[in-house]
Amino acid sequence: MRRTGNGTGLIGQLRRPPGGRDARLMLFGQFVDRTGTGVWAASSVLYFTVVTGLDAARVGLLLGVAGVAGIVGSPLAGRLAMTFPVRTLLIACHLLRIGTVGLLLALDSFAALLPVVAATFAGDRAAKTLEMVFATEVAGERRGTYQALFRTVANAGYALGAGIAAVGLAVGAYRALILANALSFLVAALLVRCTRRRTPAGLAKSATGHGGSPAGRGPWRDRGYLRFALLDIPLNLDDTILMVGLPLWLVTCTDAPHLLVPVFLVVNTVMVVLLQLPFSARFDGPEGAVRALRGYGLAVAAGCGLLALSARAPALWAGALLVATAVVVTVAELLRSVSSWELAVCLAPVPERAAYLGVAGMSQSVQKSAGPPLITGAVMAAGPLGWLALGGVLAGLSAVQMRASSRRLKAMDAGAVVRREQAGAALPAPTEQAAGLGPAAATAGHARDRVSPPAAP
Repeated sequence: MRRTGNGTGLIGQLRRPPGGRDARLMLFGQFVDRTGTGVWAASSVLYFTVVTGLDAARVGLLLGVAGVAGIVGSPLAGRLAMTFPVRTLLIACHLLRIGTVGLLLALDSFAALLPVVAATFAGDRAAKTLEMVFATEVAGERRGTYQALFRTVANAGYALGAGIAAVGLAVGAYRALILANALSFLVAALLVRCTRRRTPAGLAKSATGHGGSPAGRGPWRDRGYLRFALLDIPLNLDDTILMVGLPLWLVTCTDAPHLLVPVFLVVNTVMVVLLQLPFSARFDGPEGAVRALRGYGLAVAAGCGLLALSARAPALWAGALLVATAVVVTVAELLRSVSSWELAVCLAPVPERAAYLGVAGMSQSVQKSAGPPLITGAVMAAGPLGWLALGGVLAGLSAVQMRASSRRLKAMDAGAVVRREQAGAALPAPTEQAAGLGPAAATAGHARDRVSPPAAP
């Protein structure tokens, strides 16, 4: 297993992240971006309700449609990254969001807000995909460490943003919070502007990862990769279980105290900040990512089982079971983040990796749109049996994903070996005229070619 640290812990990793100066600037920019996102997440619903005067139904429709629009942002960003530098595109995404968030301050009708919020969500998902492409280009084989650092700083940013929003909401500074979100995008854009990498992803040369699949088909005609992306949609449901299912289940189906609801978020944030790096080191590389899928299935099934048990437990025991659920589901999230990121990269052909990552980035967006209705409308409606069924299905799907990913990795490795052998065999034999050698030297060179395998390009 490769070492993912230098013995100095989280602070040392942040000072010297894989990718050097550019990675450090990007991580800082992502921290600022996620701080603004935390402000938005905690205040947007109240802003639309209190300031713009929309009713709950319209707010729900507004955010739902915007979430669907966000799905388009990922594949579009991946395709554009094949032609234009990631740096330029990411700055454009930040500027787009500055403009759309700024427009919110001047609009108050549902019809005017809908396209603006949709564009904001599309820019947000595009930016996340471009950040993933950047990590694969800059961090190379240590992209797992970069991803762990990213999730650590992102969760710290979300927590800081939620705290800022709490202060702003307490004094009724709704518009100031919207401006704070726009300001975070401006700072992030300036930090990205300071990076040096300007090569389009489609032209970048990578000597890392599993690049054995033939290029040219594109992700939409690659059935194996599409299967991975489709299976990754339900395997992202741990997010909705934690953020939607767990609080609603506590309130509607147990006697546990309601003050436990914010505890779930605290438990999740602290665990991700403290444990993402160790988990990434434990499940490093493509083989580790495949193993993480097995652990994910077990953890998410255990979490759903705990939720089912809490329905008939006394208040004290129900509260303990629900806190335990938050812990176990967060473990599932840590495992899923490792496997989804690494496999999305390793299962993609290197020359078209950016376009493939754009397709993979849709999984989380689709889950965020379809997950809440599924949990509230089907799983919770079925009671404890619904949770048990969901846990069993997710465990089964993780096993399917594990087997399919393992087979594809082996096939890609075998294909890469064959192509290296073919490329070596196709190299022209040295001649006296081309090499400027005498007959004896040329004969010796041919002899070496006969007894030595062709060198890998």
